[in-house]
Amino acid sequence: MAVDVILGLQWGDEGKGKIVDYLAKNYQIVCRFQGGPNAGHTLKIEGNKYVLHTIPSGIFRDGIENIIGNGVVIDPITLNKEIDKLKETGIEFMSRLLVSNKAHLILPTHRYLDAASEASKGKQKIGSTLKGIGPTYMDKTGRNGLRVGDIFQSSFNAKYKSLRDKHLALLRQYPPIEFDLEGEEEKWFTCLETIKQLKAIDCEYHINQAIKEGKQILAEGAQGSMLDIDFGTYPYVTSSNTITSGVCSGLGIAPQQIRDVIGITKAYCTRVGGGPFPTELFDEDGAKLGEIGMEFGATTGRPRRCGWIDIPQLKYTLMINGVTQIVLTKLDVLDHFEEVKAGCKYSINGNETDQLPYDLTTQEIEPVYCVYDGWNKDMAGTDDFDKLPQLAKDYVSELEKLLGMSIKYVSTGPERKSLIVREV
Repeated sequence: MAVDVILGLQWGDEGKGKIVDYLAKNYQIVCRFQGGPNAGHTLKIEGNKYVLHTIPSGIFRDGIENIIGNGVVIDPITLNKEIDKLKETGIEFMSRLLVSNKAHLILPTHRYLDAASEASKGKQKIGSTLKGIGPTYMDKTGRNGLRVGDIFQSSFNAKYKSLRDKHLALLRQYPPIEFDLEGEEEKWFTCLETIKQLKAIDCEYHINQAIKEGKQILAEGAQGSMLDIDFGTYPYVTSSNTITSGVCSGLGIAPQQIRDVIGITKAYCTRVGGGPFPTELFDEDGAKLGEIGMEFGATTGRPRRCGWIDIPQLKYTLMINGVTQIVLTKLDVLDHFEEVKAGCKYSINGNETDQLPYDLTTQEIEPVYCVYDGWNKDMAGTDDFDKLPQLAKDYVSELEKLLGMSIKYVSTGPERKSLIVREV
């Protein structure tokens, strides 16, 4: 077995990009297996900030192959912007960036449909990023989609026109919105030329051959486990499988090829957009978490909703992902709180439970909090667990007891070096 998985255990924004970048040195290949430009993985390297939406986060490590898998949906315009930004860094990466022939393409009319559909919902909005993700996956499952491999076929333009016309017919059912389709199409076709410069591969053959050769592979998830189309807080979810099982269908590998599953959680909790959030805070503590944690969406720029860490939710995602290692990020954000809390259980209709109900959107859930003394000391950048304030170490230990698992990595800042690796 040679494929390790790294994914988010909450509602996204857990700090996956930094951890993938840190761990990538141990691998020969890093792959994105699902999602699209609705993801935003932020990395800080030597004081510089980079945000990746489609390209795997191992791209900054020399000599590592980065693959955009077939489970990903690709917007050529967004990908072209990312490539242009990376070129400014001076690193050589084009020969190391590969794309699956079976990855589906996001058309301008997919984004048009996304925006029109969301605008029509009024107060029932699901918090879409308006990147065309949902309509693209709908065409994928409806067997109408366009894939990367299609752009090399003589029939591509005809297929494009057929799908675009289908979308324009669907748009007639929605109230009109402003969208410069002609301008977006012009940019889209120009940016297709950039995709043609990448090495297009049959991902399933490529990955399985690499496994046979003994290469170490890291599969990088986007969004978070609670946004999984099957197991998340439906309907406030994304359109793909964000959990471990998505690796198999998103790259073309068998389940037995998966080795470690590295799950990432913040020391508190955040969510962007609509949907249930049992431990959400509407007080000064919530505002303080958002301010110190700089909680704004890397993709949307929207402020994130903030709350205390949610133990029933985490135990659920540890279970469905088969997590073998936990990463705890942003512990330093809690440095200056008098009290730190963890939602240890849920109270539903007067009954306490540590299990998630079938539908969080229709249940009145009251979190039952465990309260801990804050450490009121600055730990930013600390790379030795023994050097953390004792109360911070105690908090980590309490989380381990509640989750029933050891925490292997503790992040104390956004920089690559601000990460504690523990012997557990």
